[in-house]
Amino acid sequence: MRHVSWWMRTAVGAGALALSTLGWAGPALAQTGPVSVTPAKGTPALANSGSTEQVRQLVQCGGTMYAVGRFTKISWNGTTFTRDNAFSFSASAPYKVSSWNPGVSGEVNSIALSRTCATAWLGGDFKSIGRSSVRNLAAVSTSTGRVVTSFGHSANGTVETLLKDHEHLLTGGYFTSVNNNSNKYMASLNTSTGKDDGFVRLNISGHYQCPGVGSNPTRVYNQQLSHGGTLELVEGDFTSVGGQHRQQIFMLNLGGSSAKVTGWTSAEFNGDCATNESFYVRAASWSPDDSTVYIGSTGYHPFNEPTGSFPRSGLCDAAAAFPATQSSVSHRWVNYTGCDSLYSTAADTSTAYFGGHERWSENPQGCDSAGPGAIPAPGIEGLSPGTGALTFNPTRSRGLGADDMLITGAGLWIASDNLDHSAQCGHVSGHAGVCLLPYG
Repeated sequence: MRHVSWWMRTAVGAGALALSTLGWAGPALAQTGPVSVTPAKGTPALANSGSTEQVRQLVQCGGTMYAVGRFTKISWNGTTFTRDNAFSFSASAPYKVSSWNPGVSGEVNSIALSRTCATAWLGGDFKSIGRSSVRNLAAVSTSTGRVVTSFGHSANGTVETLLKDHEHLLTGGYFTSVNNNSNKYMASLNTSTGKDDGFVRLNISGHYQCPGVGSNPTRVYNQQLSHGGTLELVEGDFTSVGGQHRQQIFMLNLGGSSAKVTGWTSAEFNGDCATNESFYVRAASWSPDDSTVYIGSTGYHPFNEPTGSFPRSGLCDAAAAFPATQSSVSHRWVNYTGCDSLYSTAADTSTAYFGGHERWSENPQGCDSAGPGAIPAPGIEGLSPGTGALTFNPTRSRGLGADDMLITGAGLWIASDNLDHSAQCGHVSGHAGVCLLPYG
C-alpha cells in the first residue's frame, strides 16, 4: 500500500497506492504505456513457507527496490533467503536479493526512504527490529539494518502509511500518539528526531456507523503525493478533517507552512457499503498530469441495495475516476468488478491500472457472478483513462489481492501474496509477492 509519484520534490517512499519515488530521479514517466502483459523474468518471490505471506508495499530508491509486508523467506535464482518482513533487491535484471535484513518482529505496512537512500523508515505492527525494542515505527540503516536510535520509535497504535516530503515524515494509522505527541491518526514527524514538527494539524475524528453492526475504528490508511509535489490524497476512516466534513478520502495542499485541506471532495464518498465492509476507499492514484484522481474500493455492494439489485450504483467494489479540481466534484466514470475488492491503483498516460482480487471488469449487472457484458479480468485490470473501459488484461493470480502498485521507468511493479499458492502474473508462474510488468 502507500504510494507516491516518481519525481516530486524530495519525497521518497510512500504510504499507501501508486508510483515509485527515486532519490535521484529527474522527470520521468516518459513511457506512455501500456506495460507488457508478460512479466520480467528473475524477480524475487515469496518462498513457500507453508503459510499465507504478503508483500504490502514496494518502493524504489536509487537502483534498489525495497519490499515490506508479512513474510519470512524469499526465493531468488534457486536460493532461499530468510528475511523477516523487509528485504531489498536490485531494481534491474538480474534483480539480485541484497544482504539487507533488519529482522522486524511483525508486519511492516509501509516504508519510506531518505533522499540519499541511507535511511529507511518502517511503519506497521511490530515490537522489535533486530535486538532493539521499538513500537510500530522506526528508522533503520539501509546498509546495516540496525535501528537509528536518534529517531523516536514509538507509536501507540498500528502505523499504516509513511510518506517523506521534504523533511516531513507524514505518518498515518490507528495511533493516537506518536513519540509522545498528541496528534491522532496522522502526524508529521521530523525525519531526524521523530518529533512532531507541527506541519500536520488536522484534528481527524469520526468513523462510519454501520447500521446493526457498529462502526469501524478511526484511522488513516493510505496516502499518495501528486507528481507536482504540492498535493496529497489521504484515505481512511473518518468524518471530519481540518474542521471540514470528509469521508473516505481527502486532499491536502502541502505547499505552505502547514498542510491544509483543499476543497476537493465528492458527495459520492458519503455513501454506505455493506455493513461488514463500510470502509471502502483503500487506494488512489494521480494521472501523470495530476488532472484526474483514480480510486479503487472494497465494500461489496451499497448498504441499501440488495445483493441482486442491478445495475449497480455507488462506489462499492469499483474503480472510478474523478476530476482533481479543488471543489466538489462528481465521477467521470465507474467500472464495477461485480462485488470483488480493489486494493491498489497506478496510472501512466495510456492506462489506469487497478489490482485486487477481482474476477471481472465491466460487471455492473453481476455480484459474485458474471452479469451480462462482464469481462474476465482476474487480479488486475487496465482501464481507459477517458472512458473506464477495459483496455489491458494480462490477468494474475487473485490470492488475497494485489496490495500495492507502483510505476517506475522500468514498468508496473505489483505487490501481492501467496494465498492458496498464488504465484501467476501474466499467466506466468513464479511471481508470488512480486511482479514487474515491463515497458517494451
